[in-house]
Amino acid sequence: MKIKEMMETLLKNFPELGTYSVPELIRYARSENLNGLGKASGDEKELYLAFIDGEPEGAIYIDPKGELYGDNAAMLVTGEEQFTLHKVDMEFVDAVVRGCRVFKKSRLRTSPGADIPEFGTKSSGIGNISLIIRQGGSPQSGIRVSLRKDGKIVGSDFTTDDGSVGFRVMHGSYECVLQDRNQMITTRRITFDAANPEIILEL
Repeated sequence: MKIKEMMETLLKNFPELGTYSVPELIRYARSENLNGLGKASGDEKELYLAFIDGEPEGAIYIDPKGELYGDNAAMLVTGEEQFTLHKVDMEFVDAVVRGCRVFKKSRLRTSPGADIPEFGTKSSGIGNISLIIRQGGSPQSGIRVSLRKDGKIVGSDFTTDDGSVGFRVMHGSYECVLQDRNQMITTRRITFDAANPEIILEL
């Protein structure tokens, strides 16, 4: 079952509390010390925020191209969305948060003045990056490739027969960790943006 279907099934089983703007959502959740899930949808995208004891602890972003979780998802909340809030049992919210925890709480913090969440900047881009791993010019299959941002792993997979592996991430700089079949580790720094969707790395 896909994450979207899982979330929809979960929300159907718990009461809807109302629809709120982002600042209202966070204020209300904190005032009620709420365990729950908020959902916003539109323009072929869906956003979920997970609250534990009134604090926003998790985020999920879904669009036709894929999903983002945790900090990467939180960066895409503009503060202009309308979230439908559901009160959900703690055990279920906790299970959701385990897979989408937001570590940088500043992205989910409201400012003292306008009380608008600092979710990131509108200039942040998102896309699919393709990494091609080679050695001596030959593509390398079975290489474990992990992308790290600010010390957190945002994607991990193995290269295919053509030496490629792909991830859907935010534009920016990443630490790319390559682990071959002999458990040897090589680290490279890469920069991903719209102009560089494909990057070739030599072991």
